[in-house]
Parts: sequence; C-alpha cells; structure tokens
Amino acid sequence: MDIIRDLNPTLEQYKALHQTTGWNAKGLYTYEQLYNAICNSWFSTSIYHDGDLIGYGRIISDGIYQTFICDVMVHPDYQRKGIGSMVMENLLTHCQKENIKWVQLFCAKGKQSFYQKLGFNERAADAPGMMLFYT
Repeated sequence: MDIIRDLNPTLEQYKALHQTTGWNAKGLYTYEQLYNAICNSWFSTSIYHDGDLIGYGRIISDGIYQTFICDVMVHPDYQRKGIGSMVMENLLTHCQKENIKWVQLFCAKGKQSFYQKLGFNERAADAPGMMLFYT
C-alpha cells in the first residue's frame, strides 16, 4: 500500500532514493548538504510503499508568486506506475490551496512529455531564463 506524507523522509531514506537517480554523479554535494537543502523547502511530499521511500518531490517558494518544483524522483522499480503523477498532483494541489498562479520547474532530459501531460508547457527558445554555475 502506498502512503503519501507531506514531510521530508529521513536522511537515509532520501539518500537511498536519490542514489537511484545518478544526479550527484560528480559528487558536487554531500548527502548531508542535499538533505539540508530539502529540509529548507517550502513544501515537500514523500510516497512510501511498505515503509520504503519510492517517490519524492519538493517546492521552493516565497509563498506568493515565485514557485519552483524540483527534485521529483521515483525509484526505478516504481516508474511508470503513477507514482510520479501522485507526487506532482500533491505538489500542485498544495500550490492551488495557497493560490499560487505560476509554477516553474526544471526536468531531467527526456521527461518533458511527462510534465506536458500535467499541463506544463516548455518555455519558448527566446523566453527569458538564464543560469550561472560556479565550478
């Protein structure tokens, strides 16, 4: 049975799920740093199956108009089973409850169609948006 909780998992649970993504392959951050980051989120949701963390997502926001969904993860054994949709629906429901009008996100390469099914649109190639990455 899947259980949804509107809170962060433990460090160990988060680390186990995060390691399945390959997102920290360059070792830019320790898992303690990553866990501290998620603990500073505006809202997060975790999905468990038989006590194991199988899905997670979080929102960074000022609670008014700048809202950013990030770190949406589903354990590979549970992908394509609706877990990612459950995570996103819970995050978006929270935004609606708080009257958030504009929700942004980045997604992993090749995942655009998943988010498009949820109503997201890609930014135009000439739309504002830049980044700076320190090495």
